Amino acid sequence: MATTTLTSANVEQLIREQDTVLVDFWAPWCGPCRAFKPIFEAAAAKHPDLTFAACNTEEEQELAGAFGIRSIPTLMVFKQGVLVFSQPGMLPAPVLEELIGKVRALDMDMVRAHIAREEPAAAAAAQ
Repeated sequence: MATTTLTSANVEQLIREQDTVLVDFWAPWCGPCRAFKPIFEAAAAKHPDLTFAACNTEEEQELAGAFGIRSIPTLMVFKQGVLVFSQPGMLPAPVLEELIGKVRALDMDMVRAHIAREEPAAAAAAQ
């Protein structure tokens, strides 16, 4: 499956409606971004049941800012609408494959329970 272009117009729908979305935040002038692109596209072809999206941070500066992108490339992974991974830097193909396996194995009920426990603690610490 080809990668989808992520824009401010489709980001909410894509993350909400697709089970697992991997997003590559990149820019055309970025050497590591260009090196990661074929790795990302090969993974997309190998895993057609997952959604692979690419966000050109030059064209979508507001969207990149909303996601707090400070370094590119940055890879984010959403599962069932929850951000489960975010890391700047290029990943080698074997590491990306390992990550995909770990994301597939996530128990989202446990993830949501963990988030629910952490939110009151974070709110209390902020006061």
